[in-house]
Amino acid sequence: QVQLVESGGGLVQAGGSLRLSCITSGRTFSRYAMGWFRQAPGKARDIVATISGNGGTTFYADSVKGRFTISRDNKNAVYLQMNNLKFEDTAIYYCAASGYAFFGTRQADFGCWGQGTQVTVSS
Repeated sequence: QVQLVESGGGLVQAGGSLRLSCITSGRTFSRYAMGWFRQAPGKARDIVATISGNGGTTFYADSVKGRFTISRDNKNAVYLQMNNLKFEDTAIYYCAASGYAFFGTRQADFGCWGQGTQVTVSS
């Protein structure tokens, strides 16, 4: 059974930092894209950042460029370092993994999803 488990969410003041982690199990994603998406209250789920199978290519939403950094290890973990957090970053953050695409920037590129972790930024 494939599982993606996120951790690291929580409550932080604006300007603070959090580091999200996602550990996968049940299959290997080391050659495939992984990423982070988020869903704010009342809004659709949207892309935050993605990373290619070898970690050499990344994509960031304009709203997080320069503040967030996505990384992965050579096994089955992906991370999201979030600095200078803003109130508008408040959302449920989902980890995603692709079982077939080396790199992707669309939700449709990712077939495996975690349950999400809540990030709340107080202003």
